[in-house]
Amino acid sequence: MLPVIWFGVIGFGVLMYVLLDGFVLGLGILAPFARDEDELDHMMNTAAPIWDGNETWLVLGGAGLLAAFPKAYAVMLSALYLPVLLMLIALIFRGVAFEFRFKATRARRFWGAAFGLGSTFAAFAQGVILGSIVEGMPLTAGKYLGGAFGWFSPFSMLTGVAVVFGYALLGTTWLILKTEDRLQRSARYMARPLVLAVVAFMGLVSAWLPFLSSRIMARWFEGGSFWWLLPVPLLALVNAFLLWRAAMREGRDAMPFILTLSFFLLGFVGLVVGVWPHIIPPSLTIWSAASPPSSQGFVMVGMAVLLPAILGYTWWSYRVFSGKIAADSGYHH
Repeated sequence: MLPVIWFGVIGFGVLMYVLLDGFVLGLGILAPFARDEDELDHMMNTAAPIWDGNETWLVLGGAGLLAAFPKAYAVMLSALYLPVLLMLIALIFRGVAFEFRFKATRARRFWGAAFGLGSTFAAFAQGVILGSIVEGMPLTAGKYLGGAFGWFSPFSMLTGVAVVFGYALLGTTWLILKTEDRLQRSARYMARPLVLAVVAFMGLVSAWLPFLSSRIMARWFEGGSFWWLLPVPLLALVNAFLLWRAAMREGRDAMPFILTLSFFLLGFVGLVVGVWPHIIPPSLTIWSAASPPSSQGFVMVGMAVLLPAILGYTWWSYRVFSGKIAADSGYHH
């Protein structure tokens, strides 16, 4: 049972990271569309008090993977060294730009552009990493032999672009939730085309899955599984329709963001169902990649303390900084 629990913990950490840091990366992706520097200030101020804590989930997922599934960690880092490096450099660049832009006077435009570029590249790299894992990594005696660019494929490029659009949608619906007047109206107008784009990308990726060599979605069509799993894509379609309607409906500002979060959640559920029980398709399962039970049990004690603490301060920080962010509210340390 320990590998199953750890798989759940790491999956939860990754999902929380995608949902929470996703909208901040989305704000960066939307940065070039800000009308002026003041509007970009306003966009960044909606996330300024909370964005640092969101990356805790990425660290949690990575550290959990190293502790519980060292073989999977070794394969992923050797196979995906370049996209992981791109993601980390882009995240650092994004973080530095976020802080420096608020302090700069002459170089504000430069740091604004750096915030946008860092966010876009980080989102793209995350999509490429996801696509590469889904596509499957050829292993020989547990070692990856695909070379430095083994991750590069049309499918991983597609998932990279898809994640950029997905995060942009999260960013727009976050702005609908946190802002008013002109900026909120701009976000509403951007939301609908992004909903269509994300649905189109989800359809393209889903249509491609059965043809991958990793056989990632084979279980969807084996035996009677299809009927058991059919609610997931159906719920995703219903969710997309409700999101399309909610994007332009005045008054219920939280609904588009909640629906976008649930859209990502449904996509994640579909992915986990397809991958299970592999941690790296097509051959590395959670049991063959697991560290010894004594190691997993020892680290689980720490995780049992850490996870509620992270959840607690995440909830508290979002509660303290809930509500609308006015255009003239400043960013103070």
